[in-house]
Amino acid sequence: MAFEQLKSKLEANGFQVTTFPTGEAAAAYLNQAIDHTTVGMGGSVTLTELGLQQSLSAHNILYNHGFSPCSADMARDLAAGAEVYVLSANGIAADTGEIINIDGCGNRAASSLYGHKKVYFVAGKNKISPDFPSALQRVRNVVAPQNAQRLHRKTPCAAKGDRCYNCSSPERICNGLVVLYKKMQSMDMEVVLIDQELGY
Repeated sequence: MAFEQLKSKLEANGFQVTTFPTGEAAAAYLNQAIDHTTVGMGGSVTLTELGLQQSLSAHNILYNHGFSPCSADMARDLAAGAEVYVLSANGIAADTGEIINIDGCGNRAASSLYGHKKVYFVAGKNKISPDFPSALQRVRNVVAPQNAQRLHRKTPCAAKGDRCYNCSSPERICNGLVVLYKKMQSMDMEVVLIDQELGY
């Protein structure tokens, strides 16, 4: 599906949508749009590849559990109270414009639903699937195992990197699933679509 068609689907669901040909262009836009405020950021390979931790922390107060100098738990708590929250989307269903995120601790999931003035979802074209079933399948069987491997978790999916085993490991990273059918009523939400593969 072309970006313009997906953009229309997401806008019909209440999301503001911006599209960019490259990650560099998207990062420059976000660096300009998010200025002199507090920013919470979820763990994300996409955001790391865009260098947003470094660029945004230069002129904002940034809380990210993998980047901030304080403890991971404290960074998550501070991020939950930030005016702006930035995360990626694990999956987007092209035919309906639904956004899917899967989470282990719940910090990203919670912040995608409530507590901020504005939330940005940043997603490369590889996060887009034709429909909800294929998006969910990809999130559970591609995204989660790759992230578990990256984080060196002791889970069957991390060991084999092939699929979800619906395990009961205490290090499981997919304990909760959030589906945004529409924009939440309590805050502004913008989807930043990038015509480039980023993250998992």
